[in-house]
Amino acid sequence: MSRVILSLGLVAVLAACGADGAPIAPEPEPETPPPGVSISGTASVGISNR
Repeated sequence: MSRVILSLGLVAVLAACGADGAPIAPEPEPETPPPGVSISGTASVGISNR
């Protein structure tokens, strides 16, 4: 029984050690503008003659 567990452990270690090829670096994230809030427009209070 211990040989079966040892064999399965060995297979698990070999499967997790990059058997699918060399590691590939992730692509850099695109440049994004800095976070912030921008408010624009006009406001008026009272009676308007348009």
